[in-house]
Amino acid sequence: MPETLRAIRASLGLTQTELAERLGVSFATVNRWEGSDGSTQPQKAKMARILALAAEAGVDTVDPGEAPIVPSARRRRTAKADTKTTKPMEQMLWDAACSIRGEKDAAKFKDYLLPLLFMKRLSDVFDDEISRLAEEYGDHNLALEIAEADHSLLRFYLPPEARWAVISERETYEWPLDERGRSTAPRDIGEHLTKAVRAVVRHNPSLAGVIDIVDFAEVRNGERDINPSKLKDVVQAFSDPRYRLGLADVQPDFLGRAYEYLLRKFAEGSGQSAGEFFTPTEVGFLMARIIRAKPGETCYDYACGSGGLLLKLQLIARELDPTSKVPLKLFGQELQAESYAVAKMNAIIHDMDVDIRRGDTMINPKFRDAAGGLQRFDIVVANPMWNQTFSTDVFDNDPYDRFTKAGAITSGKGDWAWLQHTLASMNDGGRAAVVLDTGAVTRGSGAKNEDKERNIRKWFVDRDFVEGVILLPDNLFYNTSAAGIIVILNKRKPAARKGKIVLLNASKRFRKGRPKNYLVEDELQQLADLFRSDEPVDGQVNIITTEQAQAADYNLSPARWVAQADAAELRPVKEILADLVALDERAREIDQALSEMLVKL
Repeated sequence: MPETLRAIRASLGLTQTELAERLGVSFATVNRWEGSDGSTQPQKAKMARILALAAEAGVDTVDPGEAPIVPSARRRRTAKADTKTTKPMEQMLWDAACSIRGEKDAAKFKDYLLPLLFMKRLSDVFDDEISRLAEEYGDHNLALEIAEADHSLLRFYLPPEARWAVISERETYEWPLDERGRSTAPRDIGEHLTKAVRAVVRHNPSLAGVIDIVDFAEVRNGERDINPSKLKDVVQAFSDPRYRLGLADVQPDFLGRAYEYLLRKFAEGSGQSAGEFFTPTEVGFLMARIIRAKPGETCYDYACGSGGLLLKLQLIARELDPTSKVPLKLFGQELQAESYAVAKMNAIIHDMDVDIRRGDTMINPKFRDAAGGLQRFDIVVANPMWNQTFSTDVFDNDPYDRFTKAGAITSGKGDWAWLQHTLASMNDGGRAAVVLDTGAVTRGSGAKNEDKERNIRKWFVDRDFVEGVILLPDNLFYNTSAAGIIVILNKRKPAARKGKIVLLNASKRFRKGRPKNYLVEDELQQLADLFRSDEPVDGQVNIITTEQAQAADYNLSPARWVAQADAAELRPVKEILADLVALDERAREIDQALSEMLVKL
């Protein structure tokens, strides 16, 4: 029964509340049916309605007493795989967003949904940690008592009124009386959420300014900003048993992915571009596997967004050296307030100490040394806005000498200006991985006129700072269908790579997806190993010298230097036309034979 109901909702695009209305039952009933182990069965009349809806949705069922058969695409997904994909989370977010449509402008939805999502995450992690203590002490109630007495046993202590079971009304809470003997119970869910968030911050001061960024009970012109009944629908959507957000339930940087998803969906709805660049998770992990951060190294992202690239550096560092107790030292700067808050949430929930500061990195870099110059790091990773245009006023008389001394000032796209800032932020042994538009490594090459961007590229190559370029597949990024590249810089190349540039063409290493393509997680290490190979690999890797780059007028596109097998598979147009004619003739013969058979019937 639980799987049947979930399959119906997925097929028809219904929330639990909407499904309850279709079935003529309460939300709590649907929630109980979906969360049960199958032992709780609807009565005969309700079962008939469920079967009728299943038929409408195209969901196959068997006898009510047996397990439902859902479409094959769903059967193939195991419970473990389900929690590691983004689909359940995206459906939850969209259900929640639809619940408050009309209450807020689309661009404001995320301001309410993300703190609430973070609360759900904190609560699910709290429950996980209580369960861990219960295993240790042999009793759940005893574990709660011990946690109440010693909050240091938990990542974050959640007071009872802030736990999701109470927020969703699955459990009751006796609100205390104030000093005058009056009840402190909230009048509605909006007041409850605001009280809960503030209570969490009181017990966890590090969350101040991160989780309490909105007032769920805010009143404007005598009216609530968001109607309490709509907020209750959001809570119900987040309470769906499929959408658990515990320690083992979601991918790293799930908050960043949630933020990116909401940006994209709202942008699509308004016909606008999302306007922000979210690095696909697998691209971030590929960068981390290539950079291979070592314990204790300093890592910097000057356009950190939700903090995903820094997060992945630490995760891969732990994977490479699981016994090390020395974490990376992480630093990030972000301009957008919403992204800044999400980055703080991500760092907090992963127990990572990240120094994140707000500001425009190009105009006002926040990380400076004692002398007022730029602070320099072991590792720099970033995905700045592609093809960004800057006024030359930004570059003229730059107090940090990022541009004039590193190939001069560009008057066109800002891609190499970002790489100039990257280089200035690297220490003498620093290395970097930066995602840019593919044109960054080709523009100006072969042009008759002098090109400033090409000249900067020449400066980098001539000084042997470019270790390699990786061409990514098309349609990976949500805000563009164009392929991106990863530029790898290194101020201290290994001896075998001095005077050489590694060019990896990974443009065909993807799987088709909707709406976007994606890299296969199991192949990321293969791609990283290919990049570290010291010999060319036919159709995938070429290693050129700086002299070859100079002869090609500094065109560093992997597509130019690495021939793919597709060209050999092309056939002459005449052969293709001849095959089409033959197929058309064969189709006419089949139609004639079928007509003769039908006449006989």
